[in-house]
Amino acid sequence: MRTSFLKKSRLFLAVSLLFAGILLVACDEKSSTLGVDMMPATDLLTREYHNYGVPTESYPVEDSVLARTSMSYLGYYTDLETETAIKGDFLSQYNIIEGTPLFPDSICNHTITGIEVRLYVDKFVGDSLQNFKVSVFELTNNLDPDADYYTNIDPEKYYDPNSEPLATKWFTLSDRTITQAEREASGYLRNIRITLPTWVGQKIYDGFRADRSKFASTNQWLKSGLPCSKGLYFRLDYGDGAIAYVSITQMNIYFRYYDSEYQRDTTGVSRLTSTEEVIEATSFANANLQPLLDDQTCTYIKSPAGIFTMATLPIDSISANDTINSASITFTRYNDVISSNFKLGIPEKLLMVRYDDYKNGYFEKYSKADDKTSFIAKYSSTGNNYTFTNVARLISICLKEKQQGTQSPNYNKVLLIPVSTVYDTSNNLVKVNHDFSIGSARLVKGHTNTPGNWSEDETSNVLLKVIYSGFGR
Repeated sequence: MRTSFLKKSRLFLAVSLLFAGILLVACDEKSSTLGVDMMPATDLLTREYHNYGVPTESYPVEDSVLARTSMSYLGYYTDLETETAIKGDFLSQYNIIEGTPLFPDSICNHTITGIEVRLYVDKFVGDSLQNFKVSVFELTNNLDPDADYYTNIDPEKYYDPNSEPLATKWFTLSDRTITQAEREASGYLRNIRITLPTWVGQKIYDGFRADRSKFASTNQWLKSGLPCSKGLYFRLDYGDGAIAYVSITQMNIYFRYYDSEYQRDTTGVSRLTSTEEVIEATSFANANLQPLLDDQTCTYIKSPAGIFTMATLPIDSISANDTINSASITFTRYNDVISSNFKLGIPEKLLMVRYDDYKNGYFEKYSKADDKTSFIAKYSSTGNNYTFTNVARLISICLKEKQQGTQSPNYNKVLLIPVSTVYDTSNNLVKVNHDFSIGSARLVKGHTNTPGNWSEDETSNVLLKVIYSGFGR
């Protein structure tokens, strides 16, 4: 009896499921909007698309920016496109490799045979055939290893401008002192070679022999009082048309010593090198920026330490009643007017950051773009623009501050700042610094969407594109 009952139950269940399936198909085909049809019209989910004009203006960098970079810059360049000029020269300290004696014990006659400084050039902008003159001075005051240095650093606080330079050097970045074959040889690194007086190297060596503890660490070396221990200042005295990106500054001290392995005298060299453990500080000076700041037809980005672009987010025009699904802003670049083989590069990345955050030490605090109140956009060569793809959270934060009455006078202002970035192996952003490459971009100027000066044509304005969602109003 029990078995018969189970069989009947299973049959009934199968028929029921089949009948339910037929009903589901029927509903699917004829009544797919049944539930929606029963809802009031005011409850329907809607999506609305709105474009808002974003006013922009060129913003002058106030004196300087924080100079956290392992690159130094030397040269002078006048930009034919904007008729502006930028000069760079720099101060550099030198590092001691701990645990390794700077000199061997077997230097012949305890005599140094020569000393030089080599500035290794990673790349450059401008004309490599232009002539330049650089003077090298010994620093007389220490740079503070714990201090932040800015691009307006005053070298005269660290060296005596009335003193004679240790050396001067006329150079071109193409280095015509060597042959074409040498320049094209495998392993050649472009560099500027500056010979220093031999007595400088001799005094360093004599100090090593007298007290090796002064060379036990970089800190001890910097405090030793020996020649060049505080560092060197490379002052540009003449030239226009190029700026070198100096990746490494290296001091080479030459001597003869007895090589016990080969049982003979041979040439040796001791090296002191600029590294991230010591300070390199470039002093930048921009000239003739005011005409760019006065230009009302566009805005500018000029690096380093030149001009940012400021944008005012149209918070007063944005609805606070609906949910903002997404919001994006595109800043379009104008093409260059002048064709030149030596034109400046285009900034690769822009940081959008709230004005107040920047003024309150964004870079000094080692802040990173968080996609809430700061964002990074890469230059697109295809669109010739920079697009910040989703700034909805920033818009929402600004709206909330306005509703609560906690907004600052500049709560709706953001700056566009050229930056360089560092990512880890997992593609996580770990560092954001000012971009110190020599670059420039002329951007389409934005304005509000008042009658007579606004167009839906996004190429003639800067637009904040917002997608709202909400139930019918």
